[in-house]
Amino acid sequence: MDWTLEVIVLPVADIERSIAFYRDQLGFVLDHDTTTEQMHIVQLTPPGSGCSIVLGMSEMSPGSMKGLQLVVSDAAAAREQLLARGVEVSELKIFDAERDGGTFFFFDDPDTNSWAVQQMKVRADKPLIPLDAR
Repeated sequence: MDWTLEVIVLPVADIERSIAFYRDQLGFVLDHDTTTEQMHIVQLTPPGSGCSIVLGMSEMSPGSMKGLQLVVSDAAAAREQLLARGVEVSELKIFDAERDGGTFFFFDDPDTNSWAVQQMKVRADKPLIPLDAR
C-alpha cells in the first residue's frame, strides 16, 4: 500500500495576499478556490509536484510552518526565476559540492512560513512524476 503525502495545510493571515505570492510569484498552479459561509479554502500545487498546499482552515499561527522544502533540477536558475518575480531569496548555499542534493537557497512567504529549495540535478532526467503522467 502506498501512503502518499499530497496536501500540506499552510497557515496564513491573508489568503488573497498568499494566492498572489504562491501563484503569481512562485508559479504554483491554483487548483481551486472555494468560499462558503463557513470557510475560504485555496489549494495550489508547485509545477511537477504530487503535493499541494492548502491555505485557510488552520488552527496554526500564520508563519509557523518552518522548513518546507521544494526540489528543483537547477537551483541557480530557480533562484534567478524567483528574483525576477520579486521574491526575496538567500544566496546559494553549497553544503556538499561533491554529491547531488547539496546546494540550497531559502525564502519566506509574506507570513514568514519558511522554505528551502534543494537542487537535485537528477530531477532533470528523472522527475518524480513523469511528464507523460501529468
